[in-house]
Amino acid sequence: MFANSPYLGRNCRRSAIWNHQSRLLAMRAMCAEATNAGRGSMELRHLRYFVAVAEELHFRRAAERLGIKQPPLSLQIRQLERELDTSLFHRLTRGVELTESGVLLLDEARGILDQVKRIKAGVQSRPRGETGNIHLGFAGATCFQPLVPGIIRAHRERYPSVLVSPEERNTPVLIAGLRSGEIDVAFIRPPLSDGEGLEVELLVEEPMVIVLPESHPRAGDRTMPLAALAEETLILFPRTAGPGLHDAIIASCQQAGFSCKLGQDAPQISTMVHMVAAGFGVSIVPQSIAQIHLAGVAYIHIEGDAPRAPISLAYRRDDRSTSVRNFLASARRHSRTAHQSAEPSKVHSNAFFDRMRLFEASTG
Repeated sequence: MFANSPYLGRNCRRSAIWNHQSRLLAMRAMCAEATNAGRGSMELRHLRYFVAVAEELHFRRAAERLGIKQPPLSLQIRQLERELDTSLFHRLTRGVELTESGVLLLDEARGILDQVKRIKAGVQSRPRGETGNIHLGFAGATCFQPLVPGIIRAHRERYPSVLVSPEERNTPVLIAGLRSGEIDVAFIRPPLSDGEGLEVELLVEEPMVIVLPESHPRAGDRTMPLAALAEETLILFPRTAGPGLHDAIIASCQQAGFSCKLGQDAPQISTMVHMVAAGFGVSIVPQSIAQIHLAGVAYIHIEGDAPRAPISLAYRRDDRSTSVRNFLASARRHSRTAHQSAEPSKVHSNAFFDRMRLFEASTG
């Protein structure tokens, strides 16, 4: 009377699923008991031997694949079956086939062996700095300097399995991050007021340029002296965001014979260009910022001794991380190559400004 009952069908399916899951859990428990609890003699080689036989479905071929004799292989499989208290293979005239327990164990064994392989590779590669994570800091607008992305690109090509996590902050915050361990390496704007416990390596010094609104009478000039800004309102970033570069700009203006008329602070260096376009005043920025092709501004080369915008690489003096040491080596190697091919501080020459003007003219 219950033959066509939907309840019976559902209960049978649930029972089958439960039985399958129960057998799988039991198999895992037996593997864990044998390998971890020390109550059995199962070893990784047993699983390797079992997988070879299960994939070849033939003891002789599996033995040849493993590079051992067939009798020892048969013995190891029998030991494994005794350990698990279940038959893993149906022995046939020509070969073998997996039992239901064998099918379950094959999935588990493959997973265990794959995990062991990954663990072994990870443990071996970590001391070489070939895996892991580097928390990399950028001070304001340092990423516009071509040397910086070039270093990162070269390092990622050399160590593709190392995750580089970039964070842009101002120099004082990056220094605090280095000391706390939150940041591993940082591209900063020196000098530092307190470099205790840190190493700072200069990578590049680039000249700075003047940014004028395009309505300015001298917006079409190729060059102009800093003294020409004596009556202008100067837009800078807050000193707390980059004391070294901020002070260098102020000192250069004083050397040119005038004191700056500071206007409203910009949140960061790249924002200064947008504020000039909006009519807040004029500004002085690292030359690589001229890559920002913004309508309404003109970049003018500074006559004479222009203030310099240095970029350094900072890291903890006692950091023993191989990943960090590899990144520093990549930075030094790429920096040497850049210096040999072209002076980094002169990457943007007057020819660069000529090309930029042609670009702006062609785009209307």
